[in-house]
Amino acid sequence: MLRIFFGEMPDAIYNTEVYFQNVYEDSWITDDFAREVIRKVDKSEVVDSQAIRSPVLGVIAPERLSGGTKTLLLMKNLPDQVFNASTCGDNCAKFILQLARDRDLTINLRHLMNFGNRPFQALILNDHVTVHNMEELLFEAYKYV
Repeated sequence: MLRIFFGEMPDAIYNTEVYFQNVYEDSWITDDFAREVIRKVDKSEVVDSQAIRSPVLGVIAPERLSGGTKTLLLMKNLPDQVFNASTCGDNCAKFILQLARDRDLTINLRHLMNFGNRPFQALILNDHVTVHNMEELLFEAYKYV
């Protein structure tokens, strides 16, 4: 289940860019989830664990991926940590929901992320309310962001 804490969260890893650069492993880049995220979010293709072909930047190292992609890869590969999902754009929301289908996923948000029109379930940790769609999320989020 997706678990969201809005606002400042002392235990959350805020600077996901720096954290990623210090902890990621080559295997994170080449699995199916990473390939799809890199293709959809960054519009790029994985060549191998150290090379991604970007239509804008040419061949880049994983450290040059977008902040959203890095944060999603951290969420997938370090499930016991809480990451600042406000480094992600709305184009990352479907991947956050995908990760939360298989396990509990706690994220920190400092803005209202658009999770789309389809029903979803998320527990708002600030007040322990469960929401089931964007309308309910909006009602809860306005209290904190």
